[in-house]
This record gives sequence, structure tokens and C-alpha cells, in this order.
Amino acid sequence: MHALRYVTPLREGGSLPAVVETDDDGMVVLKFRGAGQGPKALIAELIAGEIARTLGLPIPEILFVELDREFARTEPDPEIQDLIRASEGLNLGSDYLPGAINYDPAAMQPDAELASKIVWFDAFTSNVDRTARNPNLMVWHRKLYLIDHGAAMYFHHDWASAGEACTKPFVLIRDHVLLPFATQIAEVDAGLAVMLPDAEIERIVGLVPDSWLVDEPAFDSPTAYRQAYIDYLQHRLRVRAAFVQEAVRAHTAHV
Repeated sequence: MHALRYVTPLREGGSLPAVVETDDDGMVVLKFRGAGQGPKALIAELIAGEIARTLGLPIPEILFVELDREFARTEPDPEIQDLIRASEGLNLGSDYLPGAINYDPAAMQPDAELASKIVWFDAFTSNVDRTARNPNLMVWHRKLYLIDHGAAMYFHHDWASAGEACTKPFVLIRDHVLLPFATQIAEVDAGLAVMLPDAEIERIVGLVPDSWLVDEPAFDSPTAYRQAYIDYLQHRLRVRAAFVQEAVRAHTAHV
């Protein structure tokens, strides 16, 4: 689909995402390739988001959105103009949830199974952005939705140490906003892992466009770059006891 009209920026996001209207008459929260960490934020958003969907977790539909440089002509803000021009081509969006509100743990406590699955997923993908300060959870029609995974999978900012990072526990899980409710982490582990066989990981990573797999000195081609993500995620699942045990320990310490 193509972006037709810039509606409003979402300035609470560090990368200046925006609500845009698309040519299918829908509204999309658009993440710009030219913002912040560049394509890597979109890669993390896409891969982590599709992993969440495979695991049956609630997440808005993820969409590829084409952006034309001419889109910037009607935008009066010079900063946003520059962002649009730097993002010409393929970007990533998610379905806009009108009327959704930010998650407040004091107002809504998810059931233990869902909380445990989300904590497991965030430990697997090394998502640093699901804290009480910034939960990246929305409530829409009384249902939780996971959003904003651009800060997940931070290993890809340092491929030289990615192999070592793969086997490590995710100690920042101790700050997870849903950790107090996640009493079944060990129980959901096997069921979630079996939903991510090697072929499914390959399918998900295969969704990443070649145009995003560029300008990474560690790899000489998009194919090699893509394979590195596949290898990391597949191996992390095989050695998942490290991040599962750390999440269980963190929950026990929290309560």
C-alpha cells in the first residue's frame, strides 16, 4: 500500500512515528526507515512482531507502506519533511487502533498465562521496552495489544558479539511491566518454543526486504545478512533455558 496523507505525528515515540492515511482508506501508524536507528528498527519491528503473531499474542496487523518524496511537500514542519525524504521507498506500519489507551497495570491485570507468554517472548527477543515507564502495551476494546518492537533484538547493533549475546540470559527482564503477573513462565516455555520451528523462523526473517539489509559492514550481501538473523534466533531457541530460568528467577525475586 501507499501513504497518501500525513495525519499527525506521535511525538511520544523517539523516532517520530506518525499516523498516516493510506490508499486503501485505512489509517496506519507508520515507522520511518530514515529515523533513529534506520532500517534496523524496522527489521526488529517486523521480525519481533511476526514472532509475536506466530505465538498467538495480540498485536496489530503489520503492513508494508510505500512512501513517496512528494509526500513531504504538504508538511510544514522541516524536521518531518527531512524525515519523509530520508524514508522514501518501503517503510513499515501497523494498523491504527482508534481510541486505544495506554496500558495501566493498576487498572488492568492480565491473566497469568498471557502475562507469562509475553514475558517469555520479550526475553527471547531481548525487548528492553516493556517497562512500567514505557510499557508499549495498548488496551483496545478491553484487550491488550503489543506495540513498538523497534528496540528489541539489540544484538544486531553489534554483530561481532551477537554470538555471545545469543546464549546469555536477558537480565533486564527484571523491569518488565507484566513480570508480577507472570507466574507460568516455565509452564508456557515448551508450548511456545514448539511453535517456532526452524522453518517458521526462516519464513519470518524472509519477510525482511532486501532494501533494508544494506550498509552493514559485517555482511557482503542481503542473503548473508538475513541468514545471520536466522542463525541467531534458531540458536537462541535451542539454548533458551538461560533466558527462561532468568525470567523465572526475576519473577520469584520480584514477589
